[in-house]
Amino acid sequence: MKKIFFLLSASILLMSCNKDKYTISGTIKGLENGKTIILETQDESGMGLKSIDTVKVENGKFVFEGKALEPAFHTLQIEGVQGKVPFILENGDISIEVDKDSIQKSKVSGTYNNDEYVKFNEEIKVIQKKLMDFQTKNMQAMNTAQQTKDTAVINSLMQEFSKIQEEVGNASKAKYIGYAETHPKALISALIIQGMLNDPSADTKKAESIYNEFDESLKNTKPGKAIKTKLGEMKNPAAAGAMPQAPVAPGASN
Repeated sequence: MKKIFFLLSASILLMSCNKDKYTISGTIKGLENGKTIILETQDESGMGLKSIDTVKVENGKFVFEGKALEPAFHTLQIEGVQGKVPFILENGDISIEVDKDSIQKSKVSGTYNNDEYVKFNEEIKVIQKKLMDFQTKNMQAMNTAQQTKDTAVINSLMQEFSKIQEEVGNASKAKYIGYAETHPKALISALIIQGMLNDPSADTKKAESIYNEFDESLKNTKPGKAIKTKLGEMKNPAAAGAMPQAPVAPGASN
């Protein structure tokens, strides 16, 4: 009985420890040993990326370990490979299967936000497929019409494209809002509302209503805090405009 209790206690301790750090277990076929994998995040300016860790590939595998203060988007850059692998860095066990020949086909899984990110992207692709199919189907016809200056065909294709674009745009917008309403703990929800508030035509009351239902853990992320600040500025624009900005020390993050 004591042994069972000890094993259970050890398991609980191990699980709680895993929540306090991240482990990224990666695999990549066909990449020679010694190649560098770079873990990147957004720099202080918000305009570029900076390296925060590097490891070497050994026998097609690599591992990153550390502690994340909060969930945030990061990327992996693989030496000699075009493109980057986006994922959400958060504490827990993250698995990344890199496809070096088609980087967009890389697979990420293992934590709540990454699983949600993958699922959300797949659902958005389904919505946007109609637009992509139209472009693929009519690309040659458009190229031919442009070469022959056939304005009738060009105008017809453009009108049809605009109609589908509007339809897909409305469906995508509904998907974004619906997701944020039903996923109060997901990082994507905060990013959706943050982006929504940057649109002058957005429904501010709707955005605020969704934000108010967010879990406290999400409200305390950088996007969550940015939403709170933005909502405050929108409610009292005069005060926001009059408030002086404190100087930021060199190298300090916002």
